[in-house]
Amino acid sequence: MTTKLTLSIDDAVISGAKKYAKYTGRSLSGIVENYLKTLVSSPPEDEQISPRILKLMGAIQLPEDFDYKKALQEDLMERHRV
Repeated sequence: MTTKLTLSIDDAVISGAKKYAKYTGRSLSGIVENYLKTLVSSPPEDEQISPRILKLMGAIQLPEDFDYKKALQEDLMERHRV
């Protein structure tokens, strides 16, 4: 059984998604349905962290007052010379 669903999504996202669907020869509804299936197919608690990533955990010690968002913004501004 299929059920109709109403979503509120930014116009630009919808436009891009429609272009992508047309380009790939799929329906937008099918793309959304498949995406939602991937979300519900494996609960987050089943996710396992790669051993390579586990080796990296704790490798870098940052100060308690480290502002990740500020550091990211500064890096992006430097890269794009804004």
